[in-house]
Amino acid sequence: MVAIVDYGVGNLFSLKSSFGFINEEVIVTGDPKCLCNADRIILPGVGAFGDAAAKLKESGLADLLIKLAGEGKPILGICLGMQLLFEKSYEYGEHDGLGLIKGSVKPIADKVSAEYKIPHIGWNALKITDKKSPLFKYINEGDCVYFVHSYYGADCDDSLLATAEYGIDVAAAVSNGNVYGTQFHPEKSGEVGMKILKAFCEI
Repeated sequence: MVAIVDYGVGNLFSLKSSFGFINEEVIVTGDPKCLCNADRIILPGVGAFGDAAAKLKESGLADLLIKLAGEGKPILGICLGMQLLFEKSYEYGEHDGLGLIKGSVKPIADKVSAEYKIPHIGWNALKITDKKSPLFKYINEGDCVYFVHSYYGADCDDSLLATAEYGIDVAAAVSNGNVYGTQFHPEKSGEVGMKILKAFCEI
């Protein structure tokens, strides 16, 4: 069973529906017991890093996710959920993340020219840097996925699985052992996204 962490950060219907599409049992929950009993965990996220990190911490779920990651449970962070896996974010100040992926989260606008619109919204091709990653076993170099973000994972070369070009090479996917993150939205990325979620369910 896949558990999607519900910590009050938005509508999780499309994400839940995606797992139904690939015939995977899924539950949306903030119950620590359910998260512990799940085979895999999805950490979603929309909005500002600081607010989301505070909600995770206040609920006790931040410590639980760190514990479960240490025990080897597969975890996938999506969009802001991926960014929360990092050590730190510089979105409207400086905020601590879960520290499960080395690196920090920084504004794209500081690195690209004015011709690039912020937020970065749209489809981009994946450049797979770790072709042995089990997350990508059903997809190919150049497959396109859907992004919506203004900040990106930086200083994370050792964790990179894939990048996408948007004025700079944006970290599209990262991993550290059993912990994975995608800056793009698999649930909004059509057949390619479904294949990535299917692969995660087999890890």
